[in-house]
Amino acid sequence: MRIEGIKAVYFSAVGNTRKVVDAIAISLSDELGAEVETIDFTLPESRKREYTFGPEDLVIFGVPTYAGRVPNKILPFVQTLFHGQDTPAAAVVTFGNRNFDSSLTELTEELGKNGFRVFAAGAFVCRHVFSDIIADGRPDVRDMEVVFEFSRRIAERAEGAESVSDLSVPRIREGAPVGPYYTPLGMDGQPAKFLKAKVVTDVTKCDRCGQCARVCPMGSISHEDVREVPGPCIKCHACVRKCPHGAKHFEDEAFLSHVAYLEKNYTRRAEPEIYLG
Repeated sequence: MRIEGIKAVYFSAVGNTRKVVDAIAISLSDELGAEVETIDFTLPESRKREYTFGPEDLVIFGVPTYAGRVPNKILPFVQTLFHGQDTPAAAVVTFGNRNFDSSLTELTEELGKNGFRVFAAGAFVCRHVFSDIIADGRPDVRDMEVVFEFSRRIAERAEGAESVSDLSVPRIREGAPVGPYYTPLGMDGQPAKFLKAKVVTDVTKCDRCGQCARVCPMGSISHEDVREVPGPCIKCHACVRKCPHGAKHFEDEAFLSHVAYLEKNYTRRAEPEIYLG
């Protein structure tokens, strides 16, 4: 089967998912001799058009895991903006060392509903956006070895198939349906309720450069006054990680308690998982 183009498609607020998807796409480009096109739908402006892919394309579609699922504010765009025409695809999720739960199953199912033939799927560990110590430095060398092995096996499947119909769907944790969203816990072991928590600005560090407003995936930070967050905050930490002065942070007690819980219980090394049909 001849692949004419590789499409690297991703939502990546802090760049973790982008790093993994780009590595897979570039590796596949070398293996298959096909050019890579990047479709980054992280920012609001990029989600104003639809995309359709054909059977000659190979789509690498990546999202991060939020509460064990595809990010709920991003799922509608996955469902409505991207259309396959019996298009071969690999589903990719990243997760912050706790667990990817149902995110990979959910992404695979949603792409399947939209005309993609998902024949490969992978979950890869990245540093948790909430913390500087959970999975710090990941994806590391060991992780990238799995990424490149995943890419090699995708290329083998694609080259060995005479048509898209010959590509089988991978079994992801067989028998496990898409489950409920993960319930975050605090240090007391009770549910930590921080859904309405929003990022805070340290005015002694902020020079109002506007970078936080420009990188917010929800367009929720005011460009006129970056201290204001009139829209929803999905806790993606794009503004925190990309502020040049370290002026953004969270103060919500329930949120901070959950971060402390994660740092206490999830510093062990989780490993990537890959599935191929």
